[in-house]
Amino acid sequence: MQVNGRKKVDLLATTAIIGSLCCWSAGPIFIKYFTGYIDFWTQNFLRYLTACIFWLPFLIYSVRKRKVKNIIWKIALLPAAANVVMQCFWAASFYYIDPAFMNLLVKSSLIWIATFSIVFFDDERPLVRSKRFWLGLTLSVAGVCGVLACKEGFAEITTITGVILALFAAFFWAVYTLTVRVAFKQADSRISFAVICTYTVLGLGLLELIFGEFAESLHMGVRQWLYLIISGIIPIAISHVLYYIAIKRIGATVPSLVLLASPFTVLAGSYIVFGETLSALQVVFGLVLIAGSALAIWAQEHLKIA
Repeated sequence: MQVNGRKKVDLLATTAIIGSLCCWSAGPIFIKYFTGYIDFWTQNFLRYLTACIFWLPFLIYSVRKRKVKNIIWKIALLPAAANVVMQCFWAASFYYIDPAFMNLLVKSSLIWIATFSIVFFDDERPLVRSKRFWLGLTLSVAGVCGVLACKEGFAEITTITGVILALFAAFFWAVYTLTVRVAFKQADSRISFAVICTYTVLGLGLLELIFGEFAESLHMGVRQWLYLIISGIIPIAISHVLYYIAIKRIGATVPSLVLLASPFTVLAGSYIVFGETLSALQVVFGLVLIAGSALAIWAQEHLKIA
């Protein structure tokens, strides 16, 4: 919408994406909190089960109204499988490293997303000729390396394990993102996520049954169970709804740029709850990583406009 030749700010979309940023930023704090109570197999399953139950009425309604086509159940299998693997690496990493540091590492997913996009999508291949894109990618790689190099106690086995898990999570986040893009290009995003969430719960439930210690969750108090339910609804179920609202109204570029701030919003929460801090050099390299990611996204949007 324009007023006197100037674009009017979409208040709903702006509120939605800021809300999504806040919701997603709460996720790592909750996951780290539960490392002291239950294993990551169990908390993965219980948090996604909560999100699945939250979406279940909408999914049942959509099925009854015949809005869920049979093909969706088939094409959702690959993205759901990628999501299950990604969630395992994602949650496991918090048992070894702190939330903000982990979130900075996961932003390296842009490197994989860019690589896969150029290889598999014809419309993305002109990015190879974009100086902005290569500069952004270079800055992102330098930022990741700098954040790692400036990590105090990086050589410790627990830190190395956490870093490896986080980098695998970044890789499978890229796989998940691109498979969703291919599978659900024409589908309703809410239905797509509800179906993926259902499959994800089944996958995580099976892994919990094999590797998890569900009995540990029975020793949690009322407060911990309340936090667990909140951690399934706010960072998983509601955050996706808000994100979909934003990208539907103003496109994906601006929301993607806003979400690049998540490592620092997570740091704010982690500092309050766990006392986590980043060194000055880590902050600098973190900003380099974010700037590189933003530049790459800008290059991609410039390509689409051209």
